[in-house]
Amino acid sequence: MFAKSIIRTAAISLILFCSVNVYASGETTKAGTSAAQFLKIGVGARAQALGGAFAAVSHDASSIYWNPAGIASIDEITWSGSHTQWFAEITHQFTAIVVPISRRSALGFSATLLAMDEEEITTIDQPSGTGLFWDASDLAIGISYATQLTDRFSIGLTGKYISQKIFNESASTYALDVGTMLDTGFHGVVIGMSFTNFGGDLQLEGRDLIRAYDPNPANSRNDDVDSRLHTEPWPLPVNFKVGVALDLIGNEADNFFQMKNHRLMLAMDANHPNDAAENMRFGLEYTLYDMISFRGGYMTNDDLAQFTFGAGLDVDMNRKSFRIDYALASYGELENVNYISFGFGF
Repeated sequence: MFAKSIIRTAAISLILFCSVNVYASGETTKAGTSAAQFLKIGVGARAQALGGAFAAVSHDASSIYWNPAGIASIDEITWSGSHTQWFAEITHQFTAIVVPISRRSALGFSATLLAMDEEEITTIDQPSGTGLFWDASDLAIGISYATQLTDRFSIGLTGKYISQKIFNESASTYALDVGTMLDTGFHGVVIGMSFTNFGGDLQLEGRDLIRAYDPNPANSRNDDVDSRLHTEPWPLPVNFKVGVALDLIGNEADNFFQMKNHRLMLAMDANHPNDAAENMRFGLEYTLYDMISFRGGYMTNDDLAQFTFGAGLDVDMNRKSFRIDYALASYGELENVNYISFGFGF
């Protein structure tokens, strides 16, 4: 009865999110109302190939990003890293390692970096270049802890330091992610929830904001007084997510359809961000012999992205595991984005 109640609640939540999606499409957009947009770029090619529907799926080191509760079930030292060639020659890198500290809990460490190459500064008077260069970068460093409170329910926390830098200005703050994961025991249905990027505001500071100011032009002794320009603080991109995942086809006795050496997983996520309309993510993953996977995803209520595709290879050898995943996402009028990620278990 408990499992059926949980599933019913999750289904109602997903229906409500879908309804909000329909009505939100005609509302004023909330885009541009938060800082640190790099925190919204998903990590891991597997998750990206599933359209970002990963809150109830994640059980590897990339879980730290999607739902920190997912690392509680990891029973070996696991590393995950991903590289994304983002738009305008910007690179997005993610790395994480998870270390089990008991049979039911684990620690995780992660870092995300968004960076660009230096670019020469030009002005109206010096359109060919001034000889000075500028760049920009974003960084998030986190430490996570997750534990299994029961054999079916896990909870995880991530505390992280976030910073943004552009030329001589920078801003930094701290944030918290909270996630839970419930294995309902009903046909392999798993429900995941996460609340991410809850923390302080980002406010740029730096030497370029210092300007000479004359507070009293009538007094010649008060000219060129150093003053500092005020910048507004901006909130982080907070997001609340509910996800459901299940194996439609699998080897387990409680799968809807049993088929040896074949697995078909369905995943669905509903997102409620503070700076965009509510949206849904759907993903399908077919796996053969627990080794080769093919994936597809669909994203709703996004200005550009809709369909994603990908594949992966997972190999176990001498008590060690290795996986490589690839994903491709189409962003309409913008260029396609390629994702590649690696994972090791020791």
